Parts: sequence; C-alpha cells; structure tokens
Amino acid sequence: MTNPLPVRLKSARKAAGYTQQQLGIVLGMEPNTASARMNQYEKGKHTPDYQTMKRIADELGVPVAYFYCDDDLLAELICSLSKLDSQGKKEVLELIRKKHQ
Repeated sequence: MTNPLPVRLKSARKAAGYTQQQLGIVLGMEPNTASARMNQYEKGKHTPDYQTMKRIADELGVPVAYFYCDDDLLAELICSLSKLDSQGKKEVLELIRKKHQ
C-alpha cells in the first residue's frame, strides 16, 4: 500500500492556495529551506512527525486524520464531517448507527 500522505498534502496545500515555500514559512521553517522541506514531504522522501503534521493540517483547515486515511472515500468523509458543527456530527453518527443496527 502506498502512503497517502504525500498526495493528500499536495492537494490540500494547493486547495488552500499556498506554495510549498509559503506553507513552510507559515509553519516556522527557515525561508531558504521551507520549499525544499515541503517538497520532500510531498514527494514522500521524508515524513513529518505527528506534531508537524497536526500543525500542517490546522493551517490547511483539514483534520490530521485526512492525511493518514488509506481509503479515498473515507478521507473525503473525514473532511466533510470535520466541517459540521457538533450537532451535525452527532446527527450523522446517529444515522450511521441506525444503518448498522
């Protein structure tokens, strides 16, 4: 199984309107290495630790689980669910529970 993180990171970064360098700088990386470091993550040559990935996810407005989910449909659901308020999440969860009873 291939690691979904590199592809999802690139997609989420572009959707948020960041260049690799801009995202790296916002995350506190040195301007002269930010682009190269983010490129290494997007190419799958290096993987950020969880704390770094959490900061990236927060900056890009997606849940960190999105980057690690190996099922594309489930990853999309995770993003969609994260945008719901607490009540909306509870309602969706209840629908899913009823469906499986």
